[in-house]
Amino acid sequence: MSQLLANLNPEQLAAVTLPARHALILAGAGSGKTRVLTTRIAWLIQNGHCSPQGILAVTFTNKAAKEMIARLTAMFPINTRGMWIGTFHGLCNRLLRAHHREAGLPQLFQILDSGDQLSAIKRLLKALNVDDDKFPPRDMQHYINAQKEAGVRPQGVEAWDDYTRRRLEIYVEYEAQCQREGVVDFPELLLRCYELLERNEPIRRHYQSRFRHILVDEFQDTNVLQYRWLKLLADNGQTGSACLFCVGDDDQSIYRFRGAEVGNMRDFERDFRVTDVVRLEQNYRSQGNILDAANALITHNSRRLGKNLWTDQGAGEPIRVYEAYTDTDEARFVVEEIQSLVRDGGRRDEIALLYRSNAQSRVLEHQLFSAGIPYRVYGGLRFFERQEVKHALAYMRLLANPDDDTAFQRVVNFPTRGIGARSLEALQDAARTWNTPLYQTVPHLSGKPGTSLAQFVMLIERIRQETACLPLPECVEHVLTFSGLRAHYEKEKDGQERLENLDELVNAAASFQAEAGAGSAPGDVSSEPATVLAEFLAHASLEAGDHQADAGVEAVQLMTVHAAKGLEFDVVFLSGLEEGLFPHENSASENDGLEEERRLMYVAVTRARRRLYLSFTQSRMLHGQVRYNMRSRFLEEIPDKLLKWLTPRSTPRGLAQEAAPRYYNPPTRKAEPSMPPPPPQKSRDLGGFRIGQTVRHPRFGDGTITAAEGSGQDARVEVRFAGVGSKWLMLSMAKLEAV
Repeated sequence: MSQLLANLNPEQLAAVTLPARHALILAGAGSGKTRVLTTRIAWLIQNGHCSPQGILAVTFTNKAAKEMIARLTAMFPINTRGMWIGTFHGLCNRLLRAHHREAGLPQLFQILDSGDQLSAIKRLLKALNVDDDKFPPRDMQHYINAQKEAGVRPQGVEAWDDYTRRRLEIYVEYEAQCQREGVVDFPELLLRCYELLERNEPIRRHYQSRFRHILVDEFQDTNVLQYRWLKLLADNGQTGSACLFCVGDDDQSIYRFRGAEVGNMRDFERDFRVTDVVRLEQNYRSQGNILDAANALITHNSRRLGKNLWTDQGAGEPIRVYEAYTDTDEARFVVEEIQSLVRDGGRRDEIALLYRSNAQSRVLEHQLFSAGIPYRVYGGLRFFERQEVKHALAYMRLLANPDDDTAFQRVVNFPTRGIGARSLEALQDAARTWNTPLYQTVPHLSGKPGTSLAQFVMLIERIRQETACLPLPECVEHVLTFSGLRAHYEKEKDGQERLENLDELVNAAASFQAEAGAGSAPGDVSSEPATVLAEFLAHASLEAGDHQADAGVEAVQLMTVHAAKGLEFDVVFLSGLEEGLFPHENSASENDGLEEERRLMYVAVTRARRRLYLSFTQSRMLHGQVRYNMRSRFLEEIPDKLLKWLTPRSTPRGLAQEAAPRYYNPPTRKAEPSMPPPPPQKSRDLGGFRIGQTVRHPRFGDGTITAAEGSGQDARVEVRFAGVGSKWLMLSMAKLEAV
């Protein structure tokens, strides 16, 4: 026990060893919250407060759940297979699988990820003959998900005009379609699970008595329904109920646009009469000046639960501030600093470029590309979201559940097999007439459409028969081969990467089967091939929501501040600190909008370990227009003594600033020993064109070349067209002519 608690600071020790009652742990950035959570679980088990099966631990990502399990396994010998550790969606999926009949679901129900849900909504709107200009599919998706995340079924929605009534009708039809096809979307997992527990007292009492300790990570990110789900499992705080151990940081609540409700932390204190509130304020990540800046910023927010980060690592370097004339000058400065840091031995993958809006990345990418610095935009397509992987999964979903119309529509003509739009329309009309899924409707169709579609059904049935007894990896390999996916991508000019992803899907199936079949504790995957396949497909849908680790060369990381939460780097550049950009202009009209923006700034600052750069511009190209800026109020909220200005400090924020001249010299900044001048840029072969030249495009009309990159056949130019905005064009293909 002494070894388990060794090296915990006093606040961490107090949190880990709290008596068995409700507790709120305010865990500041970099304060070791994961260590506290895992050590708390280990302490409860070792002290005999509960068995491993009496623990329910909820995280927000599969990565966090896996890390928690790995740490627990390393602490002491324990079989974690019987433990319920996972995301809200993963745990609800597990519970619904065990009680699918009571929940009104088929045994092998499938999960729609966000992309498949959108496809299902598009298909529904077309079937209902709904004008998708008036009711855009993505807007309907957000509307439906928002209702579910608030715990509201169609019968609980108020309709006060024709528009809201029509949206409500679409919501009703969407629910009927999902029920008919035996599929659930992500919000449905939680809502269906909550409703099952609420109305079925024996099942609810079973889980309330089983889970004596419920531990929640990132509690500030919970939405209304997730909090209600936790309250239900904890028996609403009644005497003898489970103990809720909630870990979070109200200062890092930045996902309101996803439904996160920071007020849940205050509600938890009140609803459960929490007397144990422990603040983890010692930071093990950042140096003192960075933390002092973060503390000074966040004190401007009201209704905080309150804490103050500190460190024993010393003050460290001051925060560097750079004022640029334009966004190009700002990006050039960032690249020069990166070159200097790398020359001094810094690692590129320990350097992060953060920005408030995705639109800011282009000019940064351009300067990095021109300087030959490898970079990676964090948050690209994840593995299970890649086109070729989703095609393969759709074939496997049809094997598991032929009534899945979304999967049917995705692959019925991919690879192409002569089934056109008219054939599908005829099939959809027949399906509505017979009130059956598309797959079951095929035998009712005659003529050429019926023949082509029958051949597809025969293909699926043949694959199902041939894979019925195969292990999961061999099943996946068989699907890839006999569906024609492998042959299709082998013919593509750039199909090698897609083929490698298909190979990796087979590897993923093998790993899943090895992990899932290693034990037989309650909740483990059955050895039946059909059940293993269904669980693998559920795993793929759940994993699609997590970021996959990037592989490849050492590269500078580019990402939005939202994407950076949970990450940390030696060096952080935060660009675009201008009013209207950060804080975002929309925050002024939103309730609590400015405070959420300040929490976002707090998250950005606390990503840095050793060095932090803050930059802003006097003018910036945004959405094809030049915008003249005032520096962000957030810069004014950081004490001057923590800042080192690399350029002469301009007029205070809020005073008029002169527009930047069209041609200018970069602003003077204080020289640093590690900043030699950048190498001169090589001249480019632009085929006779030059920056500043007026050109004509056959589609966009007349414009002016404003930037260029590459050379020879790879050269491309940025042209600003009147009424169209700026476009990047390949000179070898654009058919530009000088005016």
